[in-house]
Amino acid sequence: MDCASNPSAPSAPWDRVLQRLREEIGEEKFTSWFARMDLDALTSDVVRLSVPTRFLKSWIQENYLPRIADIWAEESGARRRVDLAVRNAFARPVALKASAPREVVSERTERPVETKPAPRASEARGEVRETGGDVASGSPLDPRLTFESFVVGKSNSLAFAAARKVAETPAGAAPVYNPLYLHAAVGLGKTHLLQAVARAGAAHGRRTTYLTAERFMYGFVSALKSHSAIAFKDTLRTIDTLVIDDLQFLKGNNLQQEFCHTLNALLDGGRQVVLAADCLPGELEHLDERVRSRLAGGLVVDLAPLEEDLRLQILKSRYQTLAEQHQGFAVPAPVLEFLARSVGQSGRDLDGALNKLLAFNQLTGEPVTLDMAENAVKDLIRPTDPKRVRVDDILRVVAKHYNVSRADLLSQRRTATVVKPRQIAMYLAKTLTLRSLPEIGRRFGGRDHTTVLHAVRKIDGLVATDRVLADEIEVLKRLALES
Repeated sequence: MDCASNPSAPSAPWDRVLQRLREEIGEEKFTSWFARMDLDALTSDVVRLSVPTRFLKSWIQENYLPRIADIWAEESGARRRVDLAVRNAFARPVALKASAPREVVSERTERPVETKPAPRASEARGEVRETGGDVASGSPLDPRLTFESFVVGKSNSLAFAAARKVAETPAGAAPVYNPLYLHAAVGLGKTHLLQAVARAGAAHGRRTTYLTAERFMYGFVSALKSHSAIAFKDTLRTIDTLVIDDLQFLKGNNLQQEFCHTLNALLDGGRQVVLAADCLPGELEHLDERVRSRLAGGLVVDLAPLEEDLRLQILKSRYQTLAEQHQGFAVPAPVLEFLARSVGQSGRDLDGALNKLLAFNQLTGEPVTLDMAENAVKDLIRPTDPKRVRVDDILRVVAKHYNVSRADLLSQRRTATVVKPRQIAMYLAKTLTLRSLPEIGRRFGGRDHTTVLHAVRKIDGLVATDRVLADEIEVLKRLALES
């Protein structure tokens, strides 16, 4: 049966194909290369896919098309040929006139945008035709990624302050922290800050262009093919603020050389440059040493892993948004605290955890509880986290070490020979597991969480002053971890 007239019909296997690709290559690479790939049609023999650019088509064909075909066969139960094409443009792209202030615009437009030409020398040499002007206009911005929606903590406060200072510099003023270079692991807020810079810069009258490295590469190659390279270069070099994301993906000798010339032209011309990558400038080994030196000469700021307090703030903010969108979705505070302690190190991990809770809640009708959350996000727990230690292991180790029974530790007995080991066991449970205070209290004979908190604080205070006890606790920790 030919389904070409209704490509949305077989969306379930296609969704599973995309999900498997995401899991295999990671969220960052998936977003860069596959997020804009669509299923256009499906016949008995062929899966027809499309992407918006020739660069994406070439890269996917060279690196992933056979793998996509294999995954489709596994998920659909039928092997088909996979064809990849470039989608038709929605409208004829219009050349970017960099001499006129503008707002940041996205890759796609639904209708032609009229621009009033301002005479420039570069126009006499030709316009940026086809996709060149489109690329110079910028990669698409997510409207959610603003300074107002960015949650600030100790790990990202300097990066946030520097980005905001750059973005709010008035048009015509000298640039600050130039270039500004942000680096961090995946999901710590680099793209959020760069898109916020692009949006706020345009709002302050600065001609701003936000590009991913992939879009920069594609734009330059397209400009060469359409004999509009000079106009493409002039366009980029006459803006006020150039923002480039995922710099680690910029590869190829000609592209690196062009980037180097563009970077030098902008910096020497007193124009602002903001960049982000997943490593320090000196670690971008594929870039020329002169480029790395120029990048390191600006302000280099890292976004550190999110601390627990910041993760909790982010969870609260994003949960509030989900709760407004989905009536009846309620996540108790202890569950948010559990997620903040246990799930990943990035904002994307936290989003994934909340989305799982939402899916479990809506698909099963089960209310969100601590037990439900532990089951729902078990695959998202940090692998290096001491989650492996069980309360039962701690009870066994402490009982053996102090020559008391497990029943004694869980009983209501208050003799000194039992109270101290019980408090130490509670302290270890709080330190070595992801259990909340109420959960630990339940595991210790149904005690209140305030009893556990008192025990943890008491042992914590004793450890700071009693060296013998501190050494004893370290021994018990090792025994529990090894059990």
